[in-house]
Amino acid sequence: MNDTKKPAGGPPRRPAPQPFTVLAKARVTPNMIRVTLGGEGMATLRPQAEGGYFKMRFGDEGGGKPPVRSYTIRRQDAASVDVDFVVHGEGGHAGPAVEWALAAEAGQPIMAGGPGPAKTLPEGMDRYLIAGDMTALPAISVNLERLPADAKGVAVIEIQSEDDRQDIAHPDGVELVWLVNAQPGTQSDLLANALRKAGRGEGEVYGWAAAEFGSMQALRAYLRDECGLDRDHLYVSSYWKYGEDDDGHRQAKQADGVLAG
Repeated sequence: MNDTKKPAGGPPRRPAPQPFTVLAKARVTPNMIRVTLGGEGMATLRPQAEGGYFKMRFGDEGGGKPPVRSYTIRRQDAASVDVDFVVHGEGGHAGPAVEWALAAEAGQPIMAGGPGPAKTLPEGMDRYLIAGDMTALPAISVNLERLPADAKGVAVIEIQSEDDRQDIAHPDGVELVWLVNAQPGTQSDLLANALRKAGRGEGEVYGWAAAEFGSMQALRAYLRDECGLDRDHLYVSSYWKYGEDDDGHRQAKQADGVLAG
């Protein structure tokens, strides 16, 4: 049976989770771990899946359904993919995904579904306004690498320490601005203020932003309300919420969606 076949009268089924195997693990920076996955699941993975997201299953909780989290595919080749994990809570406060990444060893299995579609930057814009924290850094990196050489704009990225900077291929006309915040989630205006300082610019502008929930709200207010970017010129999302677990974040996003319209 084809798991992606559209049932009569209903939406297409999501691809079933596939088995992957940990091939390697490395500290990219002090607060980011990169896990390389391979194995059986690679046979079903579509080409050029970078920037798309896996739905990864991280063991069991009390014998119930395993916690599932979304993680961006940072890199892909024929035999493997890289997935990056931000270490927010090392030392007893990490969630199930970070706990798994910290303990992951070569040969360890994991199930992952997808990948979901990448949130890409459209070509042909006069200026790109890009913002995100470390949870969005893999997606931002993929997008910057794919921009044409003559692209112009700014990308502001919030990191936890100076040593969390990464070398990212990007057009010369796109300025990279690194903002250090040792306590992620505590300065919700940091990214929005940096974009505001850089300025909207002239011509056709596209905004892309993903970060902590409060930062997302501030970024949306700037890009949508101050810059006047419509749905065709804007992608904004929150990947987590300070002080909340995944369920709390999900509820906040649902409530915010109603209020934001």
